[in-house]
Amino acid sequence: MADIPETMTAIGIATPGGPDVLRPETRPVPRPGAGQILVAIAAAGVNRPDVLQRQGGYTPPPGASDIPGLEFAGTVVARGEGARRYAIGQQVCALVPGGGYAEFAVVDESNALPLPNGFSLAEAGAVPETYFTVWTNVFQRGRLQAGESFLVHGGSSGIGTTAIQLARAFGATVLATAGSEEKCRACRELGADHAINYRTEDFVAAARAATGGRGVDLILDMVGGDYIDRNYEAAADQGRIVQIAFLNGPKTTANFSRLMLKRLTHTGSTLRPRTIAEKAAIAVELHEKVWPLLEAGRCRPQIHATFPLAQAAEAHRLMESSAHIGKIVLTV
Repeated sequence: MADIPETMTAIGIATPGGPDVLRPETRPVPRPGAGQILVAIAAAGVNRPDVLQRQGGYTPPPGASDIPGLEFAGTVVARGEGARRYAIGQQVCALVPGGGYAEFAVVDESNALPLPNGFSLAEAGAVPETYFTVWTNVFQRGRLQAGESFLVHGGSSGIGTTAIQLARAFGATVLATAGSEEKCRACRELGADHAINYRTEDFVAAARAATGGRGVDLILDMVGGDYIDRNYEAAADQGRIVQIAFLNGPKTTANFSRLMLKRLTHTGSTLRPRTIAEKAAIAVELHEKVWPLLEAGRCRPQIHATFPLAQAAEAHRLMESSAHIGKIVLTV
């Protein structure tokens, strides 16, 4: 641990509230435990769960850092007992249950991945949270196959831009909803076959028209609320809906007879509380099946803006405005 400082700057949450409660603090530099690596962070992605945590609605799981931030990229500077996967000085990106908004963080080495060839640290810092989320929900739980149709709500978000690219790369027909013509255009440029402006179009009618009246095989939804019932209507017979968030709330009135009559599957998951081993298994598949796509330029994180770490509050203001397309990144 020579040459590693005792303290670091991190972004703390003074009290649940608006963006201004995010403030730089001096914290001890964490020490890597068995199987862990200590990373000097260069870039950290900003994600919707960070906003929920700041507001007091998403408590870190037991044992996780109270510092927000679920993903980062940087350089390995120390290794705990038994950690041998990455060399000191190697650049990695990683998924963590907290701690990303800081100068240093620890992570189990199995939840880190090498930087994709040709990626900057800022780009790599925008990869883990959305790619882990999309892979486990669209391809593992949702079982998306080549030749199927796929609809992602919030197509211009970090999750949405990732899902569009991956679904297209694996041979699906891709539909996306977004809230403006500019965002719809961005979805099409990323590979969406159909982009639906939900402010001016009924996404159910548009999705059914785009699939010749058949409906959509798989829907990835982060909206919830009244979208739940509308997803049932937009889905094809034996379609699947995967729920990953509830921006419009987790409660609604839905016609559940469609679930039976169309033999639908409605499932969902959260990523942050899952075990190190579960996340490690996702990392293995990503490295095998997705890293080649990243390195070939077939998929790429879409970075809308970067902010210095000390300006985390400004990054959250932008996130809450929904004016961004793709990812927001903090740089250290």
